[in-house]
Amino acid sequence: MIENAQLISLSRQIALQRQMDVVANNIANLNTTGFKAEQILFEEYVMPTARHNDFPSLDQPLSYVQDWATVHDLQGGAIVQSGNELDVALNGDGFFAVQTAGGERWTKAGAFALNNQGVLVDQSGNPVLGNGGPIQFGPDETGISIAADGTISTSAGPKGQLRIVEFANAQELIREGSNLFSGGTPVANTSTRVMQGHIERSNVSGVTEMAEMIRVQRAYESIASLTQKQDEMRRNAIQRLGDANA
Repeated sequence: MIENAQLISLSRQIALQRQMDVVANNIANLNTTGFKAEQILFEEYVMPTARHNDFPSLDQPLSYVQDWATVHDLQGGAIVQSGNELDVALNGDGFFAVQTAGGERWTKAGAFALNNQGVLVDQSGNPVLGNGGPIQFGPDETGISIAADGTISTSAGPKGQLRIVEFANAQELIREGSNLFSGGTPVANTSTRVMQGHIERSNVSGVTEMAEMIRVQRAYESIASLTQKQDEMRRNAIQRLGDANA
């Protein structure tokens, strides 16, 4: 019986540890442009394997805790004006497409720049994709203008159009490093609008995440205390049995 209780407590501690990792990552990206928070879904995992002669029937179900999945909180962050002509925010559910060494990736972070070759890149140096591939500017071009549909033009004329993609089920996306997502089935943009000179802030609520961190820490400490008491009960039981058999 004590072993069963300890295993159930351990399953909850493991789940809380995973939840703490997610909360800590959210807080660490509180000021990351375009960052989307994560949340964990838990489920009850039932195992009908507990046995004891005092049970009405030999088998009784045990309920464990299991972290079932991590979901993306894709609610939009605050869009603020920056005044930088290469800052671009997306008003809608769409994502920018960028080219990485591992293939195409998706991001909400629109704080772009130009590299030494005049190619439009993200903060990690990945080329930002247009409908025809990476977008490159000449050294003498000025007056970069980005329309609401992503069409880019300069003093030299049209330069292409930002590739904006949407997803029927964005929860299929896999989070990667550098504020990028992979996977999913991208479809053409239908409702997302581009806002030049703006950036989308992280959608993480610092107050909410700090409160969640405190709650998770207290829950973990409570279970740790319970586990310690269960260990003491086991030691006392072993000692009494030893004294009785002496």
